Amino acid sequence: MDEKGEIHSPTATKTYGSDHAEIDPVKERKLVRKLDLCIVPVVMLLYLLSFLDRAQVNIGNARLYGLEEDLGINGNQFQTAVSLLFVTYILSELPSNLILKHYVRPSRWISFITTAWGIIATLTGITQNYGGLIACRLLLGLVEGGLFPGCAIYLTFFYTKRELALRIGYLFVSAAIAGAFGGLLSYGIGFMDGVAGQRGWRWIVSMSGIDEERRTLTPSTKMIIEGLPTFVLGIACCWILADDADTAHYLNAEEKQLILARRAANPGQTETFEWKDVRKGLKDWKIWAFCAAQFCMDTMLYGYSTFLPTIIKGIRPDASAAIVQVLTIPCYTVGAICYMMAARFSDWRQTRGPVIIAFGIFSVVGYALLISDNGSQVHYAGCFLVALGLYVAVGIPLAWLPTNTPRYGKRTTATGLQLTIGNCSGIMASFLYPTEEGPRFIRGHAVTMSLVAFGCVIYALLYAYLKREIHKRDAGERDAAIEGLSDEEINALGDDSPRFQLSA
Repeated sequence: MDEKGEIHSPTATKTYGSDHAEIDPVKERKLVRKLDLCIVPVVMLLYLLSFLDRAQVNIGNARLYGLEEDLGINGNQFQTAVSLLFVTYILSELPSNLILKHYVRPSRWISFITTAWGIIATLTGITQNYGGLIACRLLLGLVEGGLFPGCAIYLTFFYTKRELALRIGYLFVSAAIAGAFGGLLSYGIGFMDGVAGQRGWRWIVSMSGIDEERRTLTPSTKMIIEGLPTFVLGIACCWILADDADTAHYLNAEEKQLILARRAANPGQTETFEWKDVRKGLKDWKIWAFCAAQFCMDTMLYGYSTFLPTIIKGIRPDASAAIVQVLTIPCYTVGAICYMMAARFSDWRQTRGPVIIAFGIFSVVGYALLISDNGSQVHYAGCFLVALGLYVAVGIPLAWLPTNTPRYGKRTTATGLQLTIGNCSGIMASFLYPTEEGPRFIRGHAVTMSLVAFGCVIYALLYAYLKREIHKRDAGERDAAIEGLSDEEINALGDDSPRFQLSA
C-alpha cells in the first residue's frame, strides 16, 4: 500500500479516500464493462453522425462530384464555406460546457443539440446557392460545437482517469469510421449522378426522397429521410443517457456506490460546479499550453479529414472520383486501429506524453513523404503514416488534460478551452489546400508538418514538467502547502494538492 492508501495489486481489494470505501476489483471490472455497453455505443454514434452531418467528410467528398460547379462557387468560396463552420463552432464550445449540467441536465442538452443539427444538416443538401451553403454551415457549427466537449465531460462522470483515454478514443474511432464510411457511401452514391435529375454531390450531403410524379427531389422528403436517424437519436437521448450515476437506470444501488468509491480515489475530485474553479482554469498556464498544442494537432485533423480526397486525387490524377473515395478508406481504417492500440497502451501504462510524441513523429514523417519528389506510391504511403499518428496526437491529449483537473468547474473550462482553441485551426486548415496549389499542395503539407512538430515539442515540455512535479510530490517536497489545512480545504486545491496524483 502506498502513502495515499491505494493497493496496486491487481487482485487485492483497494481502499480509497478518507472514508475507506473498499473496491472489489472483480466488481469494478464488471461495472466498467456495463458502462462500456450502456454509454460508449451512444456517444460513438452521436459523434459519428456529427462528423458526417457536419459535412467535414461529406463536403470534401461532395467536392469531387460537382458541388462547386452546381452552386457556382470557386475554390476560395469553397474553402470559406468549410472554414466558416468553425467560427460558430468554436464560439459555442466553452459556453456549452458551462451550460451542461450546471444549467441544463446533460441528457436534455445533448438531446437538444443532436436534434437541431439533424435538421440543419439536411438543409445543406437542398441549398441552391452560396449564401444558403454559408447559412447552413454557420448554423451547423453553432449547434454542434457543444457535442464533443460535452461528450468528453460526460465520460468523466462515470470513468476514472485510468480509463478515460480509451473511452475518448472511441469517439475518434467514430471519426475514423465516419471517414471510411463516408468514402464508401460516397463511392456508391456517386453512381447516382443524374438520378432524378440531380448531381451526385446532392445525394452525398442529403440522402433524399423523390417526388414520383415530377421525378424531382422534394425538400420535405429530404428532411424526413436524411434527418430521421439523427432526429430519432436526439429524442432518444432524453431517456438513453443518464445525467449522472444517481440517475443511471442501468446501474443498481451497489454499482452506484461503487462509482462514488472510485471517485474518492482522487483527492479533490468533485462534480460540483464552482466559479472559482473556472477562474483557476483561466489562470493555469498548463491549460493554455495544452490549448496551443491542440491547435497544432487539430490543423492536421481538419486538413486531413476535409481534403484527403483532394490530396489523393492529386496523387492519382488518372483515378475516377469513385476510385478516389475507395482509396481514402484504408487510410481511415489504419488510423482507427492505430488509435485503439495506442489508447489501450496509454491507459495500461498510464503514460500520455511519450505516446503522443511518438505517434506525432509518424505523422511528421508522413507529411515529409508527401512533400518529397518521390512517386505516387510513396506519396500514398505518406497518407498512411499521417493517419498512424493523426487520431493519437489529437485524441489522447483530450484525455490527458481532464485527468489532471479533478475539480468540475476547472475541468469543464479546461476541456472547453482546449477544444475551442484547437478547433480554431479548422478555419486556417480550410485554406491550406487551395485548388491552384494542386496537385502537390506543398505549402499545405509543409505548414501542417511544422505545426505537428511544434505540438510535439510542447507536449514534450509538459511531460518533463509533470514528471518533475510527480517526483517532488512523491518525495514529500510539496507537503508544506497543505500543513494546517482541513481535508475539505485540501480537496478544494484540486490538482494543486500534493495528494492529487498527476498523470504524465
